[in-house]
Parts: sequence; C-alpha cells; structure tokens
Amino acid sequence: MVCDRCIKVVKEEIESLGFRINSIDLGVAIIEESEVDLNMISHALANEGFEIIEDEEAKMIEYVKIYLRSLVNQLPLKINEKLSVQIAKEMNKDYSSISKLFSKKEHLTIEKFFQRLKLEKVKELIQEGKYTFSEIAALLDYANSNHLAKQFKDNLGMSMTDYKKTGEWNRTPLDQLN
Repeated sequence: MVCDRCIKVVKEEIESLGFRINSIDLGVAIIEESEVDLNMISHALANEGFEIIEDEEAKMIEYVKIYLRSLVNQLPLKINEKLSVQIAKEMNKDYSSISKLFSKKEHLTIEKFFQRLKLEKVKELIQEGKYTFSEIAALLDYANSNHLAKQFKDNLGMSMTDYKKTGEWNRTPLDQLN
C-alpha cells in the first residue's frame, strides 16, 4: 500500500470478507479477529493488485520503500540529517545491515532507489507545470537547480527543459518504481 486510495481498497476488501480492522496504515493492516484466513485475504487482495508479504527480509525492504515514498510525497522534502541516519532511526536497526539487504535483494542501493523516486517526482512536478525548475529543486531538497539538472540529465538522458518540451510524460508511478 503506498497511498490513501490503496489503504481504502485494502480496508474495503478485508472488511468485505467479514473481518474487522483494528488499524491500517501504509504497508500494514492489523485485523482484530484471532482466526484469520490469510489465503482468503491474500486471494481477495491479489485481485486488486496487492500481496501479503510474510518473509521478514521482504517486509524490511518494503518498509524502506514505503518510508522513502512517503518522504518524497511530503513536499517540501526536508532531510535534516543523513538519509542513512533517518532510515536507521525509522527502522530501529543498524543502517549497514538494512543497506546490505536492500542492495542484495533489489540490485541497487537505497540511495539510488531514493534518487529514482525523486527524479520521478521531478517529472511529475514538471508535468503539473506549477513550479519553476529552481522551485522543484528546492521542494525536493537539492542543493541547487544545477545539481538537479545534472542528475536529471545523467539519469534520464535529456534536460528538464527538453523533457518539458516533449510533452511525452514518460513517468513511472512511485509505487511501481523498483
């Protein structure tokens, strides 16, 4: 679950099966009943494009992704300390072990994943047309617009101006970004 609509769909699906939800948040649903048929819930959620993650390592990776997506979706993005410190605090685990697991399973670093998220957000903000490139850089906590412009071009092969001019909004939704 990566957005409020996802939470709503998951809640409705679980409740339609006759279960009561004690609490629900991004990536986590706590069901009140002691007897829960996970196969039934899993099947219902799979029909809506969701899956239940039972493996502890996969849960940790998914939690990191949810946390990073939530950071990018809360503009202006403010990273007051190193991202590694924030993640370690959020997960209450040693960052080195989180990072190694993430890199092993996802075949890219947490930092690279976060960079991809930010660049997809940049594309979204360019498409909205509400902000200048300098404002976008500030919203996403880049040191300056030149740093953002270089990162955009290095990763996407075109300048932000060229991307804006093409009008071809070749974007990946944040919840589908790997």
